[in-house]
This record gives sequence, C-alpha cells and structure tokens, in this order.
Amino acid sequence: MIKSKPIMSFLLLMGFFIFSSCQQHQKVTVLKLGHSLAPTNSVHKAMVYMGKRLEKLSGGTMKLEIYPSSQLGGESQCLELLQIGSLAMTKVSAAALEGFAPEFQVLSLPYIFKDKAHAFKVLDGPIGQGMLKQAQKFWLRGLCYYDAGSRSFYTKDTPINSPDDLNGLKIRVMKSKTAVEMVKLLGGSPTPISFGELYTALQGGVVDGAENNPPSFYLSHHYEVCKYYSLDEHTMVPDVLLISTIVWNKLTPQQQKWLQEAANESVPVQRKLWAESEKESLAAVKKAGVKIIHPDKEPFRDKVKGMYEQYKNDSTLYSLIKRIQAVDTLKLSGDKGGE
Repeated sequence: MIKSKPIMSFLLLMGFFIFSSCQQHQKVTVLKLGHSLAPTNSVHKAMVYMGKRLEKLSGGTMKLEIYPSSQLGGESQCLELLQIGSLAMTKVSAAALEGFAPEFQVLSLPYIFKDKAHAFKVLDGPIGQGMLKQAQKFWLRGLCYYDAGSRSFYTKDTPINSPDDLNGLKIRVMKSKTAVEMVKLLGGSPTPISFGELYTALQGGVVDGAENNPPSFYLSHHYEVCKYYSLDEHTMVPDVLLISTIVWNKLTPQQQKWLQEAANESVPVQRKLWAESEKESLAAVKKAGVKIIHPDKEPFRDKVKGMYEQYKNDSTLYSLIKRIQAVDTLKLSGDKGGE
C-alpha cells in the first residue's frame, strides 16, 4: 500500500487518463466516483442520491459520474488514482485506510462498538468526524461514513459455534493487519485475498471460509459455496467515502460546501437502505439452504481481549480506544459525540 509518494506505473496512469477526475463542461464541474460494489448495493444507491442532491444544491453546476463494480479498478487502484488526482472520489472500507492513518486501526478492532447505536454515535460525533481528515497528508480526505454492518464468519463445511471451530481453518481476510491478528487470536489461519477473487478461492478450496456482512455474503453469491453463516458479529468496520485532496483543493469553498452537504444527506438514506438489505439478505441465504448460527459471543470477545492491550504503548491510539468506549449512547441525541 502506498504511504507517502505514490509510485504509479506509466500504463496505469495512461490507462485511466481518460477518466479525468474533475472536468469542466460548459461551466459544469463533473466529479468521477469509482467503487467496487454492485449497483444493487445500498452504498451505490446512496451515492446516486448524493449525485442528485449535489446537482440540485449546485443549481446544475456540479455533477457526479459513478462507476460501480470495479470499472475503474479495485480499492487499491482507486486509492492510487485519488492520490494523483486522476479520479475524484471512491469508497473503501475503513480497514483499507490503516496504512495511511493509523487511527483507522481502531475502527477494525473486534467488539470496539457495543452495538450499532454506539457505532453511529462515535462516527457522527467529534471522534469519527475528526478521523475523516487524518489521511490528508496522503492526498485523501474523508467526506462521510457509510454503514457496512457487522462482519461475521461464513464457511464451506465447518459450522462455527465457538472460536475452537476456527482452529486450522483458512479464513479470507481483508488486507488489514488488525483483521489478520484477530483471526489468529481466534484460532484461524488468516489469508488476505482480494474480494473479487474470493468466490473462486472458496470454490477451489484455497480458503475454507471468510467473514463479511450479510448483504456482501448474499450479493457476492458466496452463499452458493458456503453453507454456514455464524453471526458472531466480531467487527463493525464502516465504509468511508473519500475525495482526492488534489481535486478538493481545486473546488471553490461553495462547491466544497455543496459536496459535503450532499454527502452528509446521503448517510441516513444509506443506513435505511442498509437495514432493509440486511434483513432481505439473511432471508435470501436462509432460503437458499444456508444454516444461520447465533453463537455465544462472549468466548469470541474473550479470545480477542489481548488486542486492546497491545495498544497500551501507543498513547494516541490507546487514548482513542478509551474515548470510543466511553461514548454514552444513552445521552440525548443533541450531544454531539459523548466524549
């Protein structure tokens, strides 16, 4: 992963040159947004809504062009294109930002959030909003978070009722050191593989299972191969909508305001669509013959407790963990962050 000065091959640069990030057509600013999700995903639908709101807020002077399904490359490629300003916007998992801003490691910690209400309170408050700006020195600026639900284990042949059932199993994880460490502590063998290659890897036995949220499990058709889905809900890693700082800095203050407002307005829309998608996805995979398991989460929590202590020597990250844990979801909604 690129951390400071992005090194792009000539072919990559030329291959995507035609997809310039910000074009001026008769005084209309066009921002190109590429991501890896399908058009049926709630995140994509929220982006479409954001595009409509941006066009309306700007009086037709700003537009989004959205390219789903990895048309412009996977997460890594889109991040690289943002860094050089050849693509305006993309969506990545917060885990993908660990190499750019260490603070994002914390969002990938298992059971860092008590529940979804707690996660939203943290992300919408000063903690989460402050983190969105942490990768600017790498030419990446966060605009908002999208709900990516809870990640749980799904496997081909072995039902996961407890961490002991993960022993010896090769489990696909994202390219995140936090995810790798988590699966190791739970007894599995973490295997980083790109999401686009996972179906074939599951089918061919390269891995025995993976972990993801219900809509991703369903929409990826991984349920056709994996017949056990254990809802241990170990992480709630959000998605992050990013813009290239190179592109952002070319926008006027008013254009920046319109874009940020449109992004903010798309968040509740996405969350509503996501909640509906989760229910529909679980019902669909169950109908397809997948056994849904509801394990006791405490043994999973106990196995990964040590991950928190590893941060004790890093005062910044350990303090961030404590601040997140201290956020009180029982406070009035008018309290912005509950630090």
